[in-house]
Amino acid sequence: MGMLKDPSVKYRAFPPINLPNRTWPSKVLNKPPRWLSTDLRDGNQSLPDPMSVEEKKVYFKKLVEIGFKEIEVAFPSASQPDFDFTRWTIENCPDDVSIQVLSPCREDLIHRTIEALQGAKNATVHIYLATSDCFRRVVYNKSHEELVELAVKCTKLVRSLTKEKQSETNWNFEFSPEFFSDSKLENTVHICDEVRKAWEPTLDFPIIFNLPATVEMTTPNVYADQIEYFSTHIGDREKVCISLHPHNDRGCAVAAAELGQLAGADRVEGCLFGNGERTGNVDLVTLALNLYTQGYSPKLDFSDITSVIDIVERCNKIPVHPRAPYGGSLVVCAFSGSHQDAIKKGFVSHENQLHSGATNLKWEVPYLPLDPQDIGRTYEAIIRVNSQSGKGGSAWVILRNLDLDLPRGLQVDFSRVVQSSAERKGSELSNRELCDLFKKNYCILYQNDDNEAEIDYHYKLIDYSLSSSSKNQRSISVDLEVGGCKQTIVGSGNGPISAFINAIKNDLNINLDVKHYHEHSLGHDSNSKAATYIEVTVDGNETIWGVGVNEDVSFASFLSLIAILNGLKQPATI
Repeated sequence: MGMLKDPSVKYRAFPPINLPNRTWPSKVLNKPPRWLSTDLRDGNQSLPDPMSVEEKKVYFKKLVEIGFKEIEVAFPSASQPDFDFTRWTIENCPDDVSIQVLSPCREDLIHRTIEALQGAKNATVHIYLATSDCFRRVVYNKSHEELVELAVKCTKLVRSLTKEKQSETNWNFEFSPEFFSDSKLENTVHICDEVRKAWEPTLDFPIIFNLPATVEMTTPNVYADQIEYFSTHIGDREKVCISLHPHNDRGCAVAAAELGQLAGADRVEGCLFGNGERTGNVDLVTLALNLYTQGYSPKLDFSDITSVIDIVERCNKIPVHPRAPYGGSLVVCAFSGSHQDAIKKGFVSHENQLHSGATNLKWEVPYLPLDPQDIGRTYEAIIRVNSQSGKGGSAWVILRNLDLDLPRGLQVDFSRVVQSSAERKGSELSNRELCDLFKKNYCILYQNDDNEAEIDYHYKLIDYSLSSSSKNQRSISVDLEVGGCKQTIVGSGNGPISAFINAIKNDLNINLDVKHYHEHSLGHDSNSKAATYIEVTVDGNETIWGVGVNEDVSFASFLSLIAILNGLKQPATI
């Protein structure tokens, strides 16, 4: 049948909320909510292959390690394994963590649920009842008043089984008007007010009203209006904790959760990396790190996000998407040449400020809102090189892996080599491949480098001696190995490099003219090596680069010239 040309004949637009004095748009999100992970309940029930008990235990321990203080662990009345796992969490739960379990509004199931929680130090009983007109008519076939009566009856039952009994447990109570976002607001406030009166919350133990977007049906601003309406109309607001539970059917769960907090919510329920029914629950990793990158502590620790991903993928048996915010494998990777160049310059600026002694330095690197090291990622994976990459990306990889800060001309020259190689390969080049390509193309020589013995270059520098022949003249004698035979060349010039070039011209009959010379130290201590980069023309035509590294800057320069000679002897990599 396909899509309709006029979808209005089949679908109804969601009505806007009449809230002329809304205040949430002018507020700022500057503190974390109370977090609840429902990975082990809502997340687990959505899996094609639910977690085993052992997998749940591993997952629970990781949630505690991250810093979650409220964890929904099971639907204990649904199955014996869920009941048994609830008992295990009670025996293994830290004293500062509250476990939460879910039950529908059925007396027999509520009894079974409370039974599972006996002996817990901190526990939340969570019951739910759908309040939308559609659900009320189609599923329950009840009036609004009958739903209110049922909700109050079940609340009083939970109360009689928990906080009215002598117990060492700190009991909390949560009520979810399921399909809140598709319910009439005045009806939702009414049923929740009656539940609140039945529970009699206190300032120390407020009642939790969880307001789910069970199915996301509209834009996040409408959800925020619904939350603000509820927050400003519910009675005894100071004794009420408003909790959010957004689903991601329209792809806006994170935005809905953030705007919902601005609108008055105190708590957010969700899953790591957005697991959950259909398109998933709100992603708690994204919410937490969004706060973090604004300078506010989320009170959750993702310093080792790779270990979190490993456990989530192993237990859920669903991979974290490569583009998932913060956690995806490609999130801190740039292939585009212009992006790579901006990132490289941003890192250079940041590191220069650090080395100059700057304190309280703010993170400002283009395209990277978060320092990858804060979540346990390395800088090496940030820039990846393929045929679309530019000079900045290749230069960044060489800088991070070989400590060589390539001058612009060499970056341009090498980028052509990289593009040609990547096009031939048909895929990206690894850092190792890129470094090998650079060393091979520019015949780079590290004196006493273990790798040098593996490369049989035609020209090898054995030794040299310099002397002053006159006030402005230097003379040089260079011992070379040329094609396996020892040869000494001599020359003079107004400096060591010009003397060496004249020696090459005189005795090897190769005419070189220096176009550009660059040098820098590798590192920031007194024992650091020097890197030199020399660009020459050969016989006034061909341009070629050479690179040399040594503790002595003159020796490094000579190694650059030797690299150029070897470059002339080998076929071009391009």
